Amino acid sequence: MIAAILRTFSINEQNTGASDGINFIPSSGKTITSWSPVDGNRIADTQTVTKEEYDKIISKAQTAFLYWRTVPAPKRGEIVRQIGEALRVYKDDLGKLVSYEMGKSLQEGRGEVQEMIDICDFAVGLSRQLHGLTMHSERSNHRMYEQWHPLGIVGIISAFNFPVAVWSWNAMLALVCGDVCVWKPSEKTPLSAQACFQIIAEVFKKNNLPEGLCNLVQGDRNLGEWIAQDTRVALVSATGSTRMGKAVNITVAARLGKCLLELGGNNAIIVSKDADLDMTLVGAVFGAVGTAGQRCTSTRRLIIHESVFDSFTEKLKGAYAQLKIGNPLEAKNHVGPLIDKDAVASYMKALDAIKKEGGEFIVEGGIVEGKEYASGCYVKPCIAAVENHFAIVQAETFAPILYVMKYRNIEEAIAMQNDVPQGLSSAIMTLNLREAELFLSAAGSDCGIANVNIGTSGAEIGGAFGGEKETGGGRESGSDAWKVYMRRQTNTINYGKDLPLAQGIEFNI
Repeated sequence: MIAAILRTFSINEQNTGASDGINFIPSSGKTITSWSPVDGNRIADTQTVTKEEYDKIISKAQTAFLYWRTVPAPKRGEIVRQIGEALRVYKDDLGKLVSYEMGKSLQEGRGEVQEMIDICDFAVGLSRQLHGLTMHSERSNHRMYEQWHPLGIVGIISAFNFPVAVWSWNAMLALVCGDVCVWKPSEKTPLSAQACFQIIAEVFKKNNLPEGLCNLVQGDRNLGEWIAQDTRVALVSATGSTRMGKAVNITVAARLGKCLLELGGNNAIIVSKDADLDMTLVGAVFGAVGTAGQRCTSTRRLIIHESVFDSFTEKLKGAYAQLKIGNPLEAKNHVGPLIDKDAVASYMKALDAIKKEGGEFIVEGGIVEGKEYASGCYVKPCIAAVENHFAIVQAETFAPILYVMKYRNIEEAIAMQNDVPQGLSSAIMTLNLREAELFLSAAGSDCGIANVNIGTSGAEIGGAFGGEKETGGGRESGSDAWKVYMRRQTNTINYGKDLPLAQGIEFNI
């Protein structure tokens, strides 16, 4: 099955490390091997770009931008519409490749491609709504307004957990805004990125578009540093760890470039005594174990009212006992593998830290053994009773580890929810209107996303996605996130016969 999918996207044993959206360009860089965490098998190799090859790609992007910025936005939207249609054709194959290369369930792999389709639809509508404002001038016979222009080259650095969707959030909006893109995907999931570029290459060729509008460059940390340091890259959108984001931010800020950062999460659900516990169970379990806990929005903490703590943790234990761990391409399984053995080592280190700090396991963790788990990347989802101040709880571990803790009143619960360095997603489960409104108020959650009676995991593309504090403060996807990819310009037109100065200043000559 996977071999056939690779052939569909023209992915062979040896793949090139760069594409200008139309051609795949031979590379002389190092080899990256893509290994599947599903079965431990080697999928294929790809080449990284050299600095010289990277510079050629950026030069092509600069030339392409000079053309693309002059194309009317609705016509740019038409190209994105066609990309969305092409993704519909390849949804099943691309979803399977994402699932196999990254390790998420097939349903989630297909769902990720659906997110790409959805953002294309959103961007098409947006292409007719890139509007500014008009303002009244204090001077007679003058008109003021503002408009938005493309930035230039947008560098996109994406993470392994969403191999294709997060790229599309950035790229589709950037394209309709008149920008061009250079994408560095995770070196852990290079083939899913190449499949995307095979799809858009068909669209670009059909429309006789120039090289360089969308560009793929494969590489490691060094490539990310080239992008961050490059003054030709107007905006760097980086998704990943807080450590990585801080490094990117410092580098880009030093050259006064623009940054969009989507970094770590440490997401909590407050479980009220007035919650619908059956509904809460669904949101909590999926949030904690979906994508094997490797979403930035994964539920990592449950802050449970003391009066329902025992009864709800019993429900959790029952639900965890029913979880099936195994090949994520098989629909019967709920939990797939972690991305690689380094992630497994981080998971095991976290389990040790929980014990050392005095945590108590309600559901034990560990590595799953057996022939079908030969990749060594499968682990057991676990639950630990902890205190919020534990060092390990304050950190983000990309694994299916769920921390549970008690609270006495809603004010204490909100304080616990906020008392971590990260600020991405949050939720409260309650049928109490006062609690819900307090949670959403200025005195409530300090996260970029705050939900009532749904979990922390996942988000609709119509809303701006992102968080505060060490999550980076960026916003992607919906709402007015498009403004990040454009520059604002204020215009004043004098249609009179005189030149009055602002604030009534007189300058007689």
